This record gives sequence, structure tokens and C-alpha cells, in this order.
Amino acid sequence: MDLVVVNLAERPDMAHHLWDPALDWPRFLQQDPVGDLFFARAGTTFAAHTLLAFDAEHLDRPVARSCSVPFAFGADTGRDELPDDGWDGVIRWAWLDEVAGRRPTHVSALEVTIRPDLRGTGLASVLLEHKRANAAGLGYRDLVAPVRPSRKADEPHTPMTEYVSRVRADGLPTDPWLRLHVRAGGTIRTVCPRAMTISGSLAEWRSWTGEPFDASGEVVVPFALNPVHVSLEHDHAVYVEPAVWVHHSL
Repeated sequence: MDLVVVNLAERPDMAHHLWDPALDWPRFLQQDPVGDLFFARAGTTFAAHTLLAFDAEHLDRPVARSCSVPFAFGADTGRDELPDDGWDGVIRWAWLDEVAGRRPTHVSALEVTIRPDLRGTGLASVLLEHKRANAAGLGYRDLVAPVRPSRKADEPHTPMTEYVSRVRADGLPTDPWLRLHVRAGGTIRTVCPRAMTISGSLAEWRSWTGEPFDASGEVVVPFALNPVHVSLEHDHAVYVEPAVWVHHSL
């Protein structure tokens, strides 16, 4: 495939492709309210950090999407540790920095989403390199990422701290997505235990997942990294997703 990667600050006419259905996450993961702070402005305020990839022969349909946000970090900002709320936290920081006119110093990756029929073809590695190059080209020296390990959903009851500690004989992580980050130059820093929080009524969760949610306790949902906490008595369920902070020095 002859890949064409565009930056939406340079190609705003391509912004409508951000919402291609083939790049959608599972429906329950689209319900994180903090995500709206980014996606509502992914093609405007944060356009320089939003990339779309196309097959050169089919520029009417994206094959992948890469999203990041700039944020301020360091002692003079009151932020000297990456946030425990990972994805949610860094989006909130980026939003507050932009509103306050605060100059960003770092970039955080948010996602690399590959069209389902092209997953496993090496595109994730290519998009990660484009993400790194884009941040460096914008003048940043540090890229961090609240990484969502790709195989953690196979083990929803395993604590993330245990999962992330697993390495192969060559010392690389056993998880493919974490391994890709490390091979690209990233360093695993720490677990962010509440990277994303999604809550809703039981009726909402049933509509998002197709699961019955008919008993209190833990419910395993496909693609979720942890079980969903369900309260039949209080008519709500809450999902708290962990992630892993990885740092790339550019």
C-alpha cells in the first residue's frame, strides 16, 4: 500500500474523515464525557496533532487515525507527575491549557486506530512513527502515551500492574502494543489506574453493549480491560479503565 498521511492543520478539508465508521471504537468506549473535550475540536484547535492515513489509490476512505494533544508539564505548572487518570487527565490538561493560553511543553498520544480489515499489517508501527515525527516537527522533545495494551482485554481480571510486568526472554513486553512502543524508543513509566471512567444507567449500558446487566457485581464486557462494576439496586454501572504511561524522548 502506498500510504498518504495528512495533518489536519494542513488539510482541513479532510477533517470529515475523522468520523469514518470503520474507525469507531466499541460503543461503550465512546461514552467517556472527557473525550468530547478533544474530539469536538480534533479538527480545529488540535488539528496539528491529528493525522489521517489513506491508501494513495483511495483518498475517499481513511485506513487509520492518529490523535494527540499538547499540554504543559513541569514544576512551574504545578504538574510534576503524569496523571493517574491518564487519558481523561491529559485531555483535561490540554483543554485547560488552551483556554488559559498556557504554552504546551509536551505532547500526549491519545490513540492510533486502524481499520479492522488492516489490523495486524504493520500499520500501527507506521502510524506511531508518524505520530513521533509530527510531534518532533512541531518542536516538541517529549511524547507520552497512556497506552491501552492490546491483549489486556483477554484478561479483564488480571491487575494491570501484574500484566505490564510480563516480559519475554528478550526483555521486551509480552503485550504487542506495549512492545511496539518500546521498540520505537519508548520507556514504560507507570500504570495510570483510572485512565478513563465511563458511567451510565443500566438501560444505557444494555444499549451500549447488548449485555443484560441483570445482577449486581462485576460484568465482563467484550473489549473492556477491566470488569464493569454493576449496581442493580442503584441502577447504574461504572467502568474504570487502566492504562500504562509510556515516554518517548524525541
